[in-house]
Amino acid sequence: MRTRTYALALLAFCLPGPARAGEDSAKLFFLGSWQIASAAVAPWTPAGTTPDPTESKSLVGKNMTFEATRIKGPGLLACPKLNYEVIDSTPEYLFQGAFDEMRRNDPKVDPAKLAAGLGFKPGPIKTLQTGCANELDFHFVDEKTAEFGLNNYVYTIKKQ
Repeated sequence: MRTRTYALALLAFCLPGPARAGEDSAKLFFLGSWQIASAAVAPWTPAGTTPDPTESKSLVGKNMTFEATRIKGPGLLACPKLNYEVIDSTPEYLFQGAFDEMRRNDPKVDPAKLAAGLGFKPGPIKTLQTGCANELDFHFVDEKTAEFGLNNYVYTIKKQ
């Protein structure tokens, strides 16, 4: 009886089922169409300088799509070959470590406060690494809002 119960439990564990499918789809929450909703000068921009707004003006309002094998989007946001990986980040890691670099240059800088100022809540921050040549990471405020840094701007994208 014990062997039979063990075998049934093992079989149930190995069979794909709703829980496993749900887990896989939860990992791919970012797939779909997104719109670049806004751009703001990044906190790491050197004081007294203003980044060129030409690129940000050309991107805001444009759409991008995260597909299973590529990202369709304007300019360098497009990525024909990628390797998605969702990781949990800390504020120090955001925007390729820009907040940590700011803190190293000025110990009074608090990466958690900078992250909160951009809408991130305390705790792990889901980050989508794409493996694309542009090296952009997408940091999720929630499942329908993400941010990425590019040329001294922080862009906010919204799921459509």
